[in-house]
Amino acid sequence: MKARILVVDDEESIREFLEIMLRKEGYEVTCAEDGQKALDVLKNKSFDMVISDLQMPNVTGIELLRQVKDQYPDMLFMMITAFGTTENAVEAMKLGAYDYITKPFKIDEVRINIANALRSQNLEVENRSLKKELNREYNFQNLVGNSETMHRIYDLIKRVSQAPTNVLITGDSGTGKEMVAKAIHYNGPLKDKPFITVNCGAIPESLMESEMFGHKKGSFTGAVSDKVGLFEVADSGTLFLDEVGELPLTIQVKLLRAIQERVIRRVGGTEDAKINVRIIAATNRDLEEMVKEGSFRQDLFYRLNVINIKTPALRERSEDIPALANHFLQKYNERLGKSIGAISAEAMEVLKKYDYPGNVRELENIIERTVALEGGGTILPESLPPFVSTPSGRKLASSHEIEITEDGLDLDKVMGQIEKELLIKAIHASSGVKKRAAKLLNITFRSMRYRVEKYGLGVMGEDELDED
Repeated sequence: MKARILVVDDEESIREFLEIMLRKEGYEVTCAEDGQKALDVLKNKSFDMVISDLQMPNVTGIELLRQVKDQYPDMLFMMITAFGTTENAVEAMKLGAYDYITKPFKIDEVRINIANALRSQNLEVENRSLKKELNREYNFQNLVGNSETMHRIYDLIKRVSQAPTNVLITGDSGTGKEMVAKAIHYNGPLKDKPFITVNCGAIPESLMESEMFGHKKGSFTGAVSDKVGLFEVADSGTLFLDEVGELPLTIQVKLLRAIQERVIRRVGGTEDAKINVRIIAATNRDLEEMVKEGSFRQDLFYRLNVINIKTPALRERSEDIPALANHFLQKYNERLGKSIGAISAEAMEVLKKYDYPGNVRELENIIERTVALEGGGTILPESLPPFVSTPSGRKLASSHEIEITEDGLDLDKVMGQIEKELLIKAIHASSGVKKRAAKLLNITFRSMRYRVEKYGLGVMGEDELDED
């Protein structure tokens, strides 16, 4: 939409000049010949900006500014002042004017000032909207589940969010660890401060220190300017270290210092900078086992693990599946412009029997896909992806459920079938991305590719199995 600007000046030539210039820039322009006329116009029409002369009869520019800011506090106001009377313009800025322009006008300067003011206003509106959305999305209502396990997590979040204590969130992939981290941040006193996420597994080791702590110009090849690190960006707020178990030992040492001493030093820098950051870390790995192996520092583990929150696998809270499925149905109805009324009882039974190796994230993917493809008003069993309702999608039989008859059994064949079923489930849980599927199964990418070829799973389509 075009920005709407009200030009107020008792000189007709000034009004005409600004109107012509602003219309050429694509703005919608209305003019008023004095402050009182401007107030009358404002009663019947909304504007993004008022540009007003300082000296006018009846209602002066300063008085107009006072009334505009009193009645329309978010409206931008720019003052026009004659050369040599900038002290009055400074007073106007103290009363809430965004900026002032001086007569005679420098066209490029006026154009840039107006564009910058409107851009700044748009960013402020977007930031307010984003904060409102984040507060809505990460409150307790959006951590869905009524199981006893989830109630314990809600209680922990409520208590932990009020103190700047470091928190370690553990749990399998797809169990909502980042959602819990955001709920802690946005339900506490830091909710209006930055929440910065670092995916420790996605940043190359060679760039990790620079990303975390920043660097000085010329500190290494490619450092063409100073760079602010994520610790500084998150100052006074929360730094969320996702997949913290992937951090190399060299960075663990520097992270420990930052947490203990609350100071960081940019790469190539000589001075320490104080930081005040709350750390929330998350991992799907066993950090205590990594400490024993020597791949994770014990002192860092203790610093991060002040309070531990474990997010349960979906199979451990299967009673929450109906609530989650209906929550995602509503979400993707809105997002995809659909009006699917319900999930049938039969389809819900199928969803409840599936094992969800990808946890809540996989359930969400299933519902999103189903909503996108469904043409009717109700989700039926046949609406669901085939892998959910086939035997390979059900819970694997435990060893005591496999019968050993007098004729014996083919152990390799049984184990192969189990392996194949797990591969299929991991592939679907990761939306066909091999690297993610390999990570779910804790095997290497090369091993994943070998097994896909071994069991002829290429029929699923190479596009589905492409890398990130």
